[in-house]
Amino acid sequence: MDSTEIITIDNLTKVFRDATEPAVKGISFSIRRNEIFGLLGPNGAGKTTTISILCGLFPPTSGRVLIDGKDLDHELPHIKPILGVVPQDIALYSTLTARENLDFYGHMYGLKGKPLKEEIEYWLEQLGLSDAANRPVGTYSGGMKRRVNLIAGLLHKPKILFLDEPTVGVDVHSRNVIIDHLKEVNKLGTTIIYTSHHLDEAQDFCHRVSIIDHGNILTQGTPQELINAHPGSSDLEDVFLHLTKRKLRD
Repeated sequence: MDSTEIITIDNLTKVFRDATEPAVKGISFSIRRNEIFGLLGPNGAGKTTTISILCGLFPPTSGRVLIDGKDLDHELPHIKPILGVVPQDIALYSTLTARENLDFYGHMYGLKGKPLKEEIEYWLEQLGLSDAANRPVGTYSGGMKRRVNLIAGLLHKPKILFLDEPTVGVDVHSRNVIIDHLKEVNKLGTTIIYTSHHLDEAQDFCHRVSIIDHGNILTQGTPQELINAHPGSSDLEDVFLHLTKRKLRD
């Protein structure tokens, strides 16, 4: 893993209109090139707001973000092509087949012709969807939809991939398939930023994690560093509950 930074976040704050307090409160941290970085926290902690800002979905109230050496505030058009986004909500057209959905998203990323077709067929095969690829996505199981959703964010081979709860609501088999292939994508050079409620998954998957709550970063480090730093903790869930003082807010 490269020790240089691909994302630098400095004193990032977001205040939504009519909110009683900021969603994100002056947070600062960095993400290294080619690492799998987990942003973990209860619902409402500020993680999705942070990810949304990094993806360019809306601007911060204050603070600075550098992505691959470019300023997010001034160079967003140059940053967007290197980003892949897999949202928590399934972003697929239910009446279209998997191939039709992926063809649509590929064209949105500027792909076309034989390269796009080859990329679609490669990922359908890798994620076990080839046999069902001509069925409407609306007939798919939750795990199958998640896998198509993931492929849509991978087609253009992004340098940075944002994953917001990529395995929520799926069966164990689909979850393992998704995680195993994401590890392979990371080995090929893609930096992954990941949020999840599955702390056992995060402990095995992430190189480093930050725990966020009430818009503040509470701690950051490798999963093992955080476990070692909190006596009595045997896993990342123990650390999480110790720091947030509550069970997960689902």
